[in-house]
Amino acid sequence: MLGPIDYVVWSVCMLAQTAVLVCAFRSQCLRQYFTLNFYMLAALLLSMGRVFVFVRYGYTSPQYFYFYYFSDALLTICLFFALMGLYLHVFQEMGVSSYLRTAAILLLGLTAWISYQMVVTSSHKMLTHFVVELSQNLYFVGVVLTYLLWGAIMKLRETRTRLIQLVLALGVYFSAFAASYALRNLYPEFVAWRYVAHLMQVWLPLAWAYTFIKIPEEARLATDRVAATNR
Repeated sequence: MLGPIDYVVWSVCMLAQTAVLVCAFRSQCLRQYFTLNFYMLAALLLSMGRVFVFVRYGYTSPQYFYFYYFSDALLTICLFFALMGLYLHVFQEMGVSSYLRTAAILLLGLTAWISYQMVVTSSHKMLTHFVVELSQNLYFVGVVLTYLLWGAIMKLRETRTRLIQLVLALGVYFSAFAASYALRNLYPEFVAWRYVAHLMQVWLPLAWAYTFIKIPEEARLATDRVAATNR
């Protein structure tokens, strides 16, 4: 059953997601960071949907179970494209946008195929197992892609402070989620792992909201500071 902490985290999470959209609107970067803002909008709408299903059917109902896991898979896919949107920002001057979009679709398809192969022998709730496996695998793919993107930022001496902050926040988010998934599989009896996911769902929108409202797009890091971060 849900406790008071769950309700508080749920409410704060939706407020933080709303704050991202408001801050992005105020800083006039809704279109510039479209994939990130689209992910936050989807997260907010699906959070509201979860509240509705929870109130109407209950936490232990099959309706809530299916809605939660299928919406989680949808959000993970949106977050994957938000990450690829950051790739487009980093490599925008190289004219490789079409290649990155194609690579993103192929990678998503490959991850989905691998996830399907991992559950194809399951005879019980195979579709549910598939979406859960897809979400977990996409988080691990996201971790790898985020660190690769950070390596590219270092290599290219990227100095846009707002972009760097957005990538760092997403890297922390992906790493924490991937670690919680791994530890939850190793120690399923330790229920505290689910609160790591709750905290990250609050932390990421707060970090992005702060970045949008406090760091102007024209802000730049000194090149020697970017290089020092890599050492």
